[in-house]
Amino acid sequence: MTDTPSPSTTPRIALVTGAGSGIGRAVAQALLDDGFAVVLAGRRAEPLQALEQAASAAGQTALAVPTDVRDPASVDALFQRIESRFGRLDVVFNNAGINAPAVTIDELPLEKWRDVVDTNITGVFLCARGAFGLMRRQSPQGGRIINNGSISAQVPRPLSGPYTASKHAVLGLTKALALDGREFNIVCSQIDIGNALTELSERMTRGVRQANGTIATEPMMDVCHVAEAVRHVARLPLDVNVLQMTVMASRMPLVGRG
Repeated sequence: MTDTPSPSTTPRIALVTGAGSGIGRAVAQALLDDGFAVVLAGRRAEPLQALEQAASAAGQTALAVPTDVRDPASVDALFQRIESRFGRLDVVFNNAGINAPAVTIDELPLEKWRDVVDTNITGVFLCARGAFGLMRRQSPQGGRIINNGSISAQVPRPLSGPYTASKHAVLGLTKALALDGREFNIVCSQIDIGNALTELSERMTRGVRQANGTIATEPMMDVCHVAEAVRHVARLPLDVNVLQMTVMASRMPLVGRG
């Protein structure tokens, strides 16, 4: 059956990539609780469908669309589905991302570098491109793109060259989109996240390599605080922007000497 755009009473529409777990899932749930209709994108269908079903049971609107952000055809199909179902898009949280093995650069296989670049840079580009095009042609025109930058967009961790390079690239894209979107009422923000406790980051509670070569545990924060930060930016009118925000565990070793 072909999707048809919902009537004008439809709530604001949001897209979250990497929505199946961790930060993405927390943000998707927060936006659902705020009354958004949320499109859930990610490579694994099962967790997306579980969240869609839970939202439906709670009287909320969610649409699970399994998507590989590295694949232009998959991303194009995602935005076609959004436009067909809802007719517009108001907010995107570009969250999908991966890391590489913690090794010196001479030991890093080229395919691992390419995996990070394809997901963290090209994936963000493809989703931003799809969102920008839809937001530009919809009526009323405009929308908001929020990129997950990570504090690695500011400073590196030891043995994190591919991830750090990718997040510095995302910061450049964020600023470029914030500039280029002005003509079309499209704004772009970046949220740099430090030590949100998720399934993937739980290992950091057992010790992380520091710049001086030691291994130390680091303070963590509840992922709900990241979701609150995204909610805050998503609620803003389009004549206001938070270009870059850092949300971090306050005692983590980022500021000063740790």
